[in-house]
Amino acid sequence: MTKRVAVLMGGWSAERDVSLVSGTECADALERAGYDVTRIDPPRDLAAFADALSPAPDVVFNALHGRWGEDGTIQGLLDIMAIPYTHSGQLASAIAMDKPMALSLCRSVGVPCAEGQEIGIEDLAKGDPMPRPYVLKPAREGSSVGVYVVLEGSNGPDVSGWTFGGALVEEYIPGREITVSVMAGKAMSVTELRPKEGFYDYEAKYTDGKTEHLIPAPLPKDIFDQAMDYAERAHKVLGCRGVSRCDFRYDDDTNRLVFLELNTQPGMTSLSLVPEQALQIGMNFEQLVSWMVENAACDA
Repeated sequence: MTKRVAVLMGGWSAERDVSLVSGTECADALERAGYDVTRIDPPRDLAAFADALSPAPDVVFNALHGRWGEDGTIQGLLDIMAIPYTHSGQLASAIAMDKPMALSLCRSVGVPCAEGQEIGIEDLAKGDPMPRPYVLKPAREGSSVGVYVVLEGSNGPDVSGWTFGGALVEEYIPGREITVSVMAGKAMSVTELRPKEGFYDYEAKYTDGKTEHLIPAPLPKDIFDQAMDYAERAHKVLGCRGVSRCDFRYDDDTNRLVFLELNTQPGMTSLSLVPEQALQIGMNFEQLVSWMVENAACDA
C-alpha cells in the first residue's frame, strides 16, 4: 500500500520563503519516489490545521523552518495527534532552537563553543556587551536570520526593528565556515563554505552563486575528524533523531575548531548542504527524503 505523506511547508516564521522552496523540492522528490504526497501550508489556526491533516497521513514530512516549525511547537501537536514526523522530536527541537541552552549542553560533552552570553536587545544601547569583534544573533532563530558581525571601527548594529526577543552575543571566531550533517547519529561528511563576499549570512546561504561549497572540506585530517566527532556528540546530547546539521568555525592560525549551533531541520533545497553530503555517501535526493519518511517517529 502506498504510504501517504503530508509535507508541511511555508508557515509564518521569518524563514517562510526558504521553507516553501524546501518543501516543494522534498514533495517533488517524494512523488518521484512513489509516495502519495499532500502539500500543506499550515494556517495559524489549530482547528484549520487539524482539518488539513484529516484524514491523518501515515507520515508528516516537516519542511518548516524557524520558530513554530522547528522549535518543538509543531512537533508537540503532531505528538498529540500521534502522527509520525521527520526530524527531531519536541524536546530536542526546543532545546536546539534555544541557542544558549544548546551550547551549555554541548560544552558538557566536550564540544568547544564560542564564549558568549544572552542579553536583552535594549542592553546594546548601553554600549558593546563584550570586546569587539563579536557576533550578535537572535537567541532563538535559525538560518542566520538577524545575525550581525560587529567589527572594530564599525557602527553598532541597527536593531531598531529587532523582533526576535533575546539576543546572544559571542566572540567572533576568524577563519573558515565548516558544516557537518548527521544522519541516524553518524556524521556524513564535512563541507567548507566560502562566501564570495562578506560572511555566510542568510543571502549567502540561499542565493545561487553566492557561496562555494568544498566537499570534502580541505582540512587537516585531525580537524576533519574532530568536526565529525563533535557533530555526533552534539546530535546525541541534544537528543536529536533523523537528520541534523552542525555549524562550526575553524581558525587556521590557532588550529581552533569551534561549534556554533545545531540545526534540527536543515534546509532541503537544491543549494542545501545535507543533500550534498548525502550524495557523498552514495544517497541521492529521492533516497534521502525516502529514508527520512521511513524513519519518521513521534512521541505519542
